[in-house]
Formats: sequence, structure tokens, C-alpha cells
Amino acid sequence: MFGRLFWQLIRGNRGRLAVALVAIVGGGAVISAMFNMEIDVRRKLTQEFRSLGANVVLSAHGAGDQALMNESAADGFVNRLGPQGTISSPYLYLVARTRANQPVVLAGTWLDRASAITPWWQIQGEAISARDDVTRCLVGKNVARQFALTPGSEIELRYADKSAHFTVSGIITAGDDEDDQVFTNLAAVQNLSGLVDRIQMIQLRVPGSVVGIQSFASQLNTALPDADARPIRQISETEGSLLSRIQLLMITMALLILVLTGLCVLATMAALAMERRADVGLMKALGGSIGRIVRLFLAEVAVLGALGGVLGYLFGVALTLWAGKRVFGVMISPRLEVLPLTIVLMVGVALAGALPLRLLGKVKPAVILRGE
Repeated sequence: MFGRLFWQLIRGNRGRLAVALVAIVGGGAVISAMFNMEIDVRRKLTQEFRSLGANVVLSAHGAGDQALMNESAADGFVNRLGPQGTISSPYLYLVARTRANQPVVLAGTWLDRASAITPWWQIQGEAISARDDVTRCLVGKNVARQFALTPGSEIELRYADKSAHFTVSGIITAGDDEDDQVFTNLAAVQNLSGLVDRIQMIQLRVPGSVVGIQSFASQLNTALPDADARPIRQISETEGSLLSRIQLLMITMALLILVLTGLCVLATMAALAMERRADVGLMKALGGSIGRIVRLFLAEVAVLGALGGVLGYLFGVALTLWAGKRVFGVMISPRLEVLPLTIVLMVGVALAGALPLRLLGKVKPAVILRGE
């Protein structure tokens, strides 16, 4: 019986319900498009900001050989406290000497991570992606010019009473201090210096707002009293400010669309409530309880909201693709996780707009049956 009444209500008020459905679909389309763009634009901006390098530096206190910290402990705290997407690369620097007793800065790091934090490196030759590769190195272009090195050349470096032989895998052009350094994996430099599990600093690429990055740095300072975590403010503040403004704009627009959609549904349901007075009076006269009658109308509104949310998401996908191409000039990928969010919001808006249906509880069967 409930299903039959539900179906007859929908059939009997197709026009009014179609107006409400159009409003919900339109609101759902705009909402889903904005959430799709907010998520994907944030991801693309984060990728673009990675080209600026690290935005947090964790360095050991002290000077010279005393400025060292435990690699395992520091990396453990970074992994535990860092937000998802954090990229870290530890460094240990030595002033080694060549066979001709000429000094050269030798930097040990995780070369697979270092290339992600410093994407401006231009490498002539082959990059090093395996951390256990301790026999090859990358040399800056100035070092390569000074010692006449090319990819495939051999170089011997000495530190104290130890020496290590490396094969040049590639030549780095960075336009900065890296052009005057030799890079190899961290384990090779630790073995050469005898400083096993020791590092001088960690460069970090941390996603998030300015407040989130500063909070992460404070947590590191508390967890590692022998180290100092410092956000690079020019990078972190610019990124965090831009991402926060985009998020604020999207949330404000979403709230405005929800309010407008709710008002449209509210107006439609107010007119619908007046039209259904006779139906409700008859139901009451036949013994229907007001609770059952209200549940019937709320089920109708909820189905309307869910259907509008699904259709709105589909139209929102098309709107997302169009806006990405015509407005931003990039391909913005629709996100499937936006679908349930859109449905929930549209059902909520539809139920909020159904408040005028409460007036039906005041309908008196005797008045309706008299034709008043």
C-alpha cells in the first residue's frame, strides 16, 4: 500500500516535482563540479609547487662534526608526524679529496627522493633511482668541467684514511650550489666517513596550509630536541595562502548554491503542500496516521533528492571537463568520491526544503470533506 500511494503521489504531481528536480539537479551539477575542481586543482597546484623545492628544512644543532642527528629516529618522526604526501630526503656532506688531493664537496642523500624535491635538476646521462646503488654518482657541471668527467668516467674520492671509487652516472645542471658538488647515495657517504646512521639535515616537501606546515615543524622540534625544523616561509606561505583561498572560494560558492537550491525547493514544496490538502484530509478520514502520511511525503522528497544528486553529479562531470578545458586550460579529472557527497547534500537540501509539508499535519478531515 505504501508503494502504491508513493507512486500515485509522484504521478499526480509530476509538474511541481519536475520543477524541484530541475533545481536539485542544477544545484548538484554545480556543487559536484566545484568539488571536482577543488580536489583536482589542489592536487595540480601541489605538484606545481613541488618545482619550487623543499618548504621545510630539519637540521641538526651544533657546528662541524657535532651537527649530526640520528637518521633512523629523524626519519621515523617525519613519517609518523608528516601529513600524507610528505617527501623527505636526508643529507650528509663531506669535503672529500680526489686522487690529485683537490677538495670537492661530496653529498650523500636518497637520490630517488632528492630528484623529487629538486625537479629543476637537468641530468645529462642516467639518473640513479636505487638507494642501494653505492658505486655510482652524479656530479655537478662545474665539477665535471674541472676534472674532465663525463658519464661513464671513474672518480676516486678520499676522506680521512678511507677511499671510495665511483662511476659517473650523469652530469647535473642546476644553476646553484649543486653544480659544485658530487652526489651519491647516503649509505656510500656514511660508509666513507664512518658516520653510520648519521645525517646533518633533511629537506622536506610538506603539503598543506601555512598553519599545518608550521604545526608539523613545531611537532618535529618537540620530538627532536637536538634538531631544528624551519619552514621556508616564502614557499610555504605562498602555497598555503593560495590553497586556502581556493578552498574558501569553493566552500563559499557551494554554500550559496545550496541555499539557493533549498529556497527553490522550499517554494515548490510550499505550493505542493497547498495542493495536497485534499489528499491528506482524505487519508486522515480513512484512518491514516499523520506520522505515516509525513513519512510518505518525506520518502518522496528523499528519492527526489537522491535522483537529483545522481543526475547532478553526471551533469557536474560534463561541467568539470568543460570548465577545466575552457577556463583553466588543463584536464581536470572527475572524482568518484564526489558522487556520495553530492547525493547526501542534495537529499539534505531536499529535506530542508520540505519543511512546508509540516503544514499538512494541521489539515482537518471534516473541513476538507465539507469542501472548504
